Amino acid sequence: MNFHISYKAQRMFLILGFLIVPLALLVTFSLYPAIKLVLYSFTSWNGLTTSYPWVGLHNYIEIFRNPSLFGVFIHNFSYFIGGLVQNVIALGFALLLSKKVKIRNGFRSILFIPYMLNAVAVVYIFQFMYQDNGAINTILRVVGLGALATDWIGNNHVINWALAFVSLWEYFPFNMVIYLAAIQSIPEDMYEAALLDGASAWQTLWYVTLPNLRAIIQVNLLLTVSGALEAFNIPFIMTNSAPAAATFLTQTMNVAFVFNNYGLASAMAIVLLVIVVLVISIQRKIVGGGDDVV
Repeated sequence: MNFHISYKAQRMFLILGFLIVPLALLVTFSLYPAIKLVLYSFTSWNGLTTSYPWVGLHNYIEIFRNPSLFGVFIHNFSYFIGGLVQNVIALGFALLLSKKVKIRNGFRSILFIPYMLNAVAVVYIFQFMYQDNGAINTILRVVGLGALATDWIGNNHVINWALAFVSLWEYFPFNMVIYLAAIQSIPEDMYEAALLDGASAWQTLWYVTLPNLRAIIQVNLLLTVSGALEAFNIPFIMTNSAPAAATFLTQTMNVAFVFNNYGLASAMAIVLLVIVVLVISIQRKIVGGGDDVV
């Protein structure tokens, strides 16, 4: 018995055949966990039992009422400032390396090394450098600035800035390469026209280069803001989430895996997601991202 399947039905079966696997993976590993996360945030589940005591909005109220939870966002501020400085340095190096000099390729490779290194290795390197007898304090004492030497990890006044510097050093090469690629994509005709009009180097930078980098700057700032709010690996590895250096994300991990309060940790994850979306939306409005940034 022969079955005749129309071309339209064959086309539909083919499309569904290609879509069913990625859709199944999306539902299994993204949609379902997200729904469960929201549900857990309204319970006091300890991650071990099969019961999920319903507590309503208690977890969310506890987050904003407890300074040790929501108050650690102040530590994320140093990563935000470090991210802004990181973008300025990255843009500066990109502008320098965009010039046609013989050794620029060598400098590009050298400056990109920090980003190529393993993140954990970088943290351990700086952990040794930040010790009292480490490289930083040794250099300060040699050049006569021993009064500035301190316990960079043990001093609560500087620990977050020290950790933010590690992030700056590790990730600025990535931003530099992005800026460099964007600069090299600017048509040479625009620079030639500016030169014919008698524009100075500063005027060319301000009226030609930077306007063409506007979208890239917005994207990098977006990554900077989200990265600052979600800082985790550096404070977690270097200080083991010490209270003086704890970020909101490391505190969320502690609540879940140290104190076994998965309900509260789930609520903290939801709060972080909402804050990231709000901050990025506000940033795009202020900077002028709108619909221009893809």
